[in-house]
Amino acid sequence: MLSSMNTSNQFGCIGILGGMGPAATIDFMAKIVAHTSASCDQEHVPMLVHCIPQIPDRSTAIRAGTDEPFAWLLDGLHKLEAAGADYIAIPCNTAHFWHERLSAAARVPIIHIAQATADALTAEGQSPGRVALMSTRGTVGTRMYQSRLENRVDHFIVPDEAEQVLIDTAIWSVKAGNIALGRESAQRAAARLFEQGAERVLLACTELPVVLTREMMGATAVDCTDALARACVVASVSGRVPYHPLPELEAAA
Repeated sequence: MLSSMNTSNQFGCIGILGGMGPAATIDFMAKIVAHTSASCDQEHVPMLVHCIPQIPDRSTAIRAGTDEPFAWLLDGLHKLEAAGADYIAIPCNTAHFWHERLSAAARVPIIHIAQATADALTAEGQSPGRVALMSTRGTVGTRMYQSRLENRVDHFIVPDEAEQVLIDTAIWSVKAGNIALGRESAQRAAARLFEQGAERVLLACTELPVVLTREMMGATAVDCTDALARACVVASVSGRVPYHPLPELEAAA
């Protein structure tokens, strides 16, 4: 259903529940623009952005067993719906821990970043090979990527503690604006994963593509932010969410 701000020949509006962190939100918006086929302003995807960096840290909450971010996420969701969003995107992987509960409270679809990534990765017509996860500790714990990809790739690699420390440093450096340290730490973590036999790395924290770009990594990187952006463009243009949850995940929900 298109919002009241749209006419019949325009696109569905993407509501972005962002701020987690701000640089990642901007990167996500830029990718929506980049993937939209447009010859003028009016042919671009409309976006409403809720960018509130004060949302409590998601990974910390998951590991501590607290629910503190949920009320903030729910408030942002309702504001985007009230403003006219037709679809919701959350450019924060770890926040998808609350995806099911947010979806139950939502009037519009919330596009799932891990499902968009899994579909994009396995739609290439060949095995993705040996894939390693780069994400927050909270995302690792949710198993949102393991559950969708372990049976669809040759081998799924979860970082060891030394690699995770480097990934943590990369993520927090981007949040603090230290891009140089973020890039160095992320590159070192990726190198270690490649040494373990990984053929591709999942950039499954939205801070990571800020420092490990497609130009640097080529086909060895799977940019989850990019997959979500592409799914949002398809939803906006076609009026439908461009994937269906895996049957086993629906049954487990």
